[in-house]
Amino acid sequence: MVNQLLAGVHIASAAEAMAFGARLNLRTRRVFEIIQHARGYSWMFGNRVPHMLDNDYTPLSAVDIFVKDLGIVSRESSNLRIPLHVSSVAHQLFVSGSASGWGRYDDSAVVKVYETLSGVKVEGRPPMLNKEDVLRSLPVEWPEVPMDDLVSSASHDSKKVLVVLDDDPTGTQTVHDIEVLTEWPVEALTEQFLKLPTCFFILTNSRSMIANKAALLVKDICRNLEAAAKTVPGISYTVVLRGDSTLRGHFPEEADAVVSVLGDMDAWIICPFFLQGGRYTIDDIHYVADSERLIPAGETEFAKDAAFGYTSSNLKQWVEEKTKGGILENQVSTISISLLRKEGPDAVCQLLCSLEKGSVCIVNAASERDMNVFAAGMIQAELQGKRFLCRTAASFVSARIGIKPKPPIRPNDLGLKRNLAGGLIVVGSYVPKTTKQVDKLRSQCAQSLRVIEVSVEMISLKSTEERDQEISRIVELGNAYIQSGRDTLVVTSRQLITGKTPEESLEINYKVSSALVEIVRRIDSRPRYILAKGGITSSDLATKALEARRAKVMGQALAGVPLWQLGPESRHPGVPYIVFPGNVGDNSALAEVVQNWACPSRSSTKELLLNAEKSGYAVGAFNVYNLEGIEAVIAAAEAEESPAILQVHPSSLKQGGVPLVACCIAAAERANVPITVHYDHGADKHDLLGALEMGFDSVMVDGSHLTLEENILYTKNISSLAHAEGMLVEAELGRLSGTEDGLTVEEYEARFTDIAQAEQFIDETGIDALAVCIGNVHGKYPPSGPNLRLDLLKELRALTMKKGVSLVLHGASGLPHELVKECIDLGVRKFNVNTEVRNSYLQSLKKPEKDLVQVMASAKEAMKAVVAEKMRLFGSAGKA
Repeated sequence: MVNQLLAGVHIASAAEAMAFGARLNLRTRRVFEIIQHARGYSWMFGNRVPHMLDNDYTPLSAVDIFVKDLGIVSRESSNLRIPLHVSSVAHQLFVSGSASGWGRYDDSAVVKVYETLSGVKVEGRPPMLNKEDVLRSLPVEWPEVPMDDLVSSASHDSKKVLVVLDDDPTGTQTVHDIEVLTEWPVEALTEQFLKLPTCFFILTNSRSMIANKAALLVKDICRNLEAAAKTVPGISYTVVLRGDSTLRGHFPEEADAVVSVLGDMDAWIICPFFLQGGRYTIDDIHYVADSERLIPAGETEFAKDAAFGYTSSNLKQWVEEKTKGGILENQVSTISISLLRKEGPDAVCQLLCSLEKGSVCIVNAASERDMNVFAAGMIQAELQGKRFLCRTAASFVSARIGIKPKPPIRPNDLGLKRNLAGGLIVVGSYVPKTTKQVDKLRSQCAQSLRVIEVSVEMISLKSTEERDQEISRIVELGNAYIQSGRDTLVVTSRQLITGKTPEESLEINYKVSSALVEIVRRIDSRPRYILAKGGITSSDLATKALEARRAKVMGQALAGVPLWQLGPESRHPGVPYIVFPGNVGDNSALAEVVQNWACPSRSSTKELLLNAEKSGYAVGAFNVYNLEGIEAVIAAAEAEESPAILQVHPSSLKQGGVPLVACCIAAAERANVPITVHYDHGADKHDLLGALEMGFDSVMVDGSHLTLEENILYTKNISSLAHAEGMLVEAELGRLSGTEDGLTVEEYEARFTDIAQAEQFIDETGIDALAVCIGNVHGKYPPSGPNLRLDLLKELRALTMKKGVSLVLHGASGLPHELVKECIDLGVRKFNVNTEVRNSYLQSLKKPEKDLVQVMASAKEAMKAVVAEKMRLFGSAGKA
């Protein structure tokens, strides 16, 4: 009971002290920190007050326990006639708490009695809020879009350049078509100023350094900027310190460094709003969105950063905290959302111009429009001669220079050709969000992804020899996986290892980052793309591993995820470089980007023919019988940069079987140009049904030997089955004479395609491509040469154009070049080629060779030459 007496009195006293501080409008968390180090401190005070400050009354003990125990103390004191005045008051407090419904709450909830009596809140942190409710409660946005006015104002002085010092590469999250420098000699800066850009970035990567080194680096850059600007007549510039939207980084050290070189500013602007990352500043409190909640930044994992941790979510208090009281909370000015939305840019300009020189001003914002309004007002103030130093997140930069957003970029948007190498994903960021994203990536892409985990303990705490062994192991696996076409994830082990001090933690970070740099530098396989996760990781990889001195921001791979094109001096010029911040996106964001950038699937036959239609050429479909024929077509297609179709005739399928088809599919998948696999002349229903299950991209249903009604029924049946599998269906109407693969059609059996029948056939079967008979034949043409009905072809073209069906011509072997080109002009989009390729193979076998390998090579080269010549003739060369 003595223990409970002491505990109960101490809890009640702590509640009274915190409530009294709140009543005096003191910051209760600061009061707690002061008392912690004063003589009035007790263990119970230190244990229970955090519950009061966090408004967390999860029962570890309970109010009702002290109602009972202090009741026993009171009864005993009454029986013994010993007055215990303080204990009796504490007992009454716990009784009041229980009577108010808080009996089963943690005993620290007794503070609620004081809160109820005084009308104040002891809670020392802003509450979590419902995002939708908060955003809905704000005033309506400023009605005008100041973007156009902003651009014209910004260009009022065409030689005013915005220079963004970015403490990691993720600051380019909202811009496109902007250059980034990773080095800053005076010559490079002069060259950049001479281009008269609206803006450019300088990647400092200062967040990876200790404060003193970061400040020295910023001073060096500013001196070089001053020197460079003096060499370009009329040039002027504004410096922006782009920092983390979750408030990590070297503030105020970097700002002090800028001022020490460039002179005093009229005001420092603090603006961490970043829409794509879910960062909002409302009523001076900075929030991080988590799904539907707004969490005060000081309560997130980012605030617990080993090097840049903080406790304040209120930005005024954050400034006081980071400056160690050098700038007090009441000395910080505010631009409110109400001012932005009700009074607009002019009011912003007026407020900024009224600030005392050297002031600090924070900007509230909850939308891009808010940011645009502020930027417009700031530009007006600058035009009146005011100078500002901005410490901002990414959204300010795009608003300040008037960049309009564009959709996320995919590989096709960059015009990249099909590349079979694997992508390289490197993850060094340790924030919990990144770990969740990596877990999601591994689960969603388990089949296609190869994972190599880097032991942080080995590379940061072990001997040099053990570190080198770990790096070599990862490099060897990475090269093998990328060469085999597998996207490869190199990820640091997820257990966070920190030092005893912020400086020691930064040193461990440096060792990890330098190991990742060495790994990427030693991976000599050229990846399809490179994705770096985490600010420090992406900076070090770009500058040290890939040796990029400059880059161009092409846009974003996902909202808030920059996509760079590295300069020609880099180790992998032309390889897309995706800079993925550690704190952006939901849990599926990383997996989404990797899936978007996965090796593109093979084109379909339909895509090949549609592309041919758009550009007015034809695609060659080449019959193949063995591996040499397959390789000849692929080699010719890659050499000519042409799409092509590997075509398997029923007779060759009977000889080669499923392995022949498998070889065709594998070769098509490994080709770096669009290749599809087609089943030719399916005249037997049983064979066709089997072909539908073999992986062909398209089939030809050949009912040309049947009556029209039978052909329609046969083709319609197969067409519905093939379309269900996503396959293109070609069919023949009319009948070609000649011989192909042992099948002969006599001349008297041949018939031209009838226009009226063709329309009925297309309508009733739903086919995608029509092989027509206009005098073309299988095999060799007669000595008199081909006699094609081009007038009939013209009519068929008009019909198929109307129906959205591609025109196909069999029997291309032996057609004169001029006639082929006329057929292409009249709409033929697919030519079947067999006889000439096959004859080249047979002719090569007559040449004496010493070894079977030489026979195969000779045959392949002979066929390749014929195929390549046809591709050039069909106009498909260079169209891949």
